[in-house]
Amino acid sequence: MSETADPLVLDFVEWVAREPRAYAEVISTWKTSCPRLTIWEDAADRGYVARETLPGLGLIIAVTADGERFLRTHGR
Repeated sequence: MSETADPLVLDFVEWVAREPRAYAEVISTWKTSCPRLTIWEDAADRGYVARETLPGLGLIIAVTADGERFLRTHGR
């Protein structure tokens, strides 16, 4: 991932950290037509967010322990 995308990954992880997000919400909110801007996929590949299935909620995206450390490291 490029250095220019790091602020977007940080913004994305912070957004998810506010509350677990439904997979569909993540897809619709963070989709892009640019194949070089794979922000939420990059965050998942780095281990900052993960997919989980929760009873009654379905498939969600939530911040991992690594994601929480990433936010703290960057003052968020």
